[in-house]
Amino acid sequence: MFQQQARRSTVHSAFTILELIYHATVRSVRKAHGNALIGLLMSIVQTVVLVAVFFVMFSILGLRGTAIRGDFLLYILSGIFLFLTHNKAMSAVLGSEGPASPMMNHAPMNTAIAITSAALGTLYIQVLSLFVVLFVYDVVAGPVEILHPAAAFGMVLMAWFSGVGVGLVFLALKPWFPGFVGIASQIYARANMIASGKMFVANTLPGYMLAMFDWNPLFHCIDQARGFVFINYNPHFSSVSYPLFLSLALIMIGLMGESYTRKHASISWTAGR
Repeated sequence: MFQQQARRSTVHSAFTILELIYHATVRSVRKAHGNALIGLLMSIVQTVVLVAVFFVMFSILGLRGTAIRGDFLLYILSGIFLFLTHNKAMSAVLGSEGPASPMMNHAPMNTAIAITSAALGTLYIQVLSLFVVLFVYDVVAGPVEILHPAAAFGMVLMAWFSGVGVGLVFLALKPWFPGFVGIASQIYARANMIASGKMFVANTLPGYMLAMFDWNPLFHCIDQARGFVFINYNPHFSSVSYPLFLSLALIMIGLMGESYTRKHASISWTAGR
């Protein structure tokens, strides 16, 4: 009641928020598993299993001829890495702390910090597992040759960014339609197994099939990433600008929806959870 509030400068407030985001990100990373190394190994194992499954499937079905001429495993990895990064970013943001969470009772914690830390925690794990897998592949199978490494990594970030946008929209709807959001997010994640285009390239698709996939920002990210990875592929039916602008629009819609939801937060939302 009689406490004196110390005035803080803008720089001091910014550093306080960044420090809080850092600690919340560490908490987000360790939430999946108490041991950070085990959590990283689980992410690597998941990637390796998916690579093995698709490698066997392509070999059995005789689809290796449809891949881009070059390193076949790198072709598979370029699709799976972005697919996992996008879906995990979406799931992490969707599962972040809401306005009715007990964590929001501890100032200066807020939902923006919770969302940011969940997204950054996923990005940290995925980027770390990406470099570990590529390093092991480079040591075991030979040198990994990527045409434009920086641009290819930029598409990994774009896949993460678009996943954050989709997750924000689901997060804003979650308190109002929890059952629908749970089903819709699962359908979206499962649909990306095909709709992401990680099993084919856009240049080989006829026009009527291309219209079934080009709505998906992840489809554009993967196709553009392969253009930056392989010297023998030049994507004609995808773009970098589409997932960027769509992600920005989704994030703006999600933030507006989350702001409205936060103003109408009720402690009953967490009852029974």
